[in-house]
Amino acid sequence: MGLVISESLGVTVAFIEDTSLLDPVAIESIRARLVQLVDEEDRRKLVVDFRRVQHLSSQMIGAVIELHKKSLAIKGKLVLCGMRDPVREGFKITKLDKLLTIVGDEKDAVGKLTGL
Repeated sequence: MGLVISESLGVTVAFIEDTSLLDPVAIESIRARLVQLVDEEDRRKLVVDFRRVQHLSSQMIGAVIELHKKSLAIKGKLVLCGMRDPVREGFKITKLDKLLTIVGDEKDAVGKLTGL
């Protein structure tokens, strides 16, 4: 499991295959790959698709915050999509839904980054 990386209209889409993001080793693997996309591959338009994720830990939320900061540092944009209610609730409780861009699905996310 992990991530599936694809491209759509010049936007990098990282689809999280795992249904549960509670294992620290799995989260670190996902975090490292996402950071690599920004730090090493200079991907400035990035979508992270959570549609399969049913549970996530605060460690994963921390990884998303780190990714957001790194994207801003290279004048990039991060959009999150596909969050189920329990996952989205974690972002609402921490008020990160006000800081991060969260949309319904991948199509909306790519549109947000391309203006389509």
